[in-house]
Amino acid sequence: MIDLTTVRAISLDLDDTLWPVWPAIERAEKALNDWLSHAAPMTAALFASAAARHEIREHVVRSRPDLQYNLSGIRREAIRLALYRSGEDPLLAEAAFEVFFDERNRVTLFDDALASLQFLSSRFPLVAVSNGNADIRRIGIEPYFKANISAQKFGVGKPDPRIFHAAAGAVDVQASQVLHVGDDAALDVLGALNCGMQTVWVNRADHLWTHELMPHDTVSTLTELCDMFGS
Repeated sequence: MIDLTTVRAISLDLDDTLWPVWPAIERAEKALNDWLSHAAPMTAALFASAAARHEIREHVVRSRPDLQYNLSGIRREAIRLALYRSGEDPLLAEAAFEVFFDERNRVTLFDDALASLQFLSSRFPLVAVSNGNADIRRIGIEPYFKANISAQKFGVGKPDPRIFHAAAGAVDVQASQVLHVGDDAALDVLGALNCGMQTVWVNRADHLWTHELMPHDTVSTLTELCDMFGS
């Protein structure tokens, strides 16, 4: 059980905790393909092959270890490499990535997310902690957060304890005073537990818990999380 008396801040995962991420990614892929079909048709044809897309991404990951936690950088460089291999202008990569990234941030919040952010942020400082590249400013939820710690900016991702300690430090509390909330059992729950945080597992799809260490609590909605703190 959570000891609510010790909670001084809440850190929140973003993708699949506040919104479903894959619908947004799929729309972004389509928007990118539509744009490339007009601006760089040979690259669009190359990207039509899933095997080619995978090979290009893996090439970027292998050749650019500095981008390990930078999903935006990997995506941008993959587009640039595809343009180069297709004999089209690699300088189009920036505009092409912006098309993708704009759509990637047109997320549809879960029905409980906005009211929960309003409720929780009125009671605790909130910190976004994400391995993804969502832009909370573009999404429109930045005002609810005191800090935003992303793997691609911080240089280390969950479950590394350093990113969780950075989240605690961003709002001047100890890790033991933070309640971390997220959907990923290993990255969110085990990662936060290993640095001394209390944890809530957001299990919207009724998955089975398969690890020895347990979250302090499990919820199927963020409304249930808010209910823990009363009205």
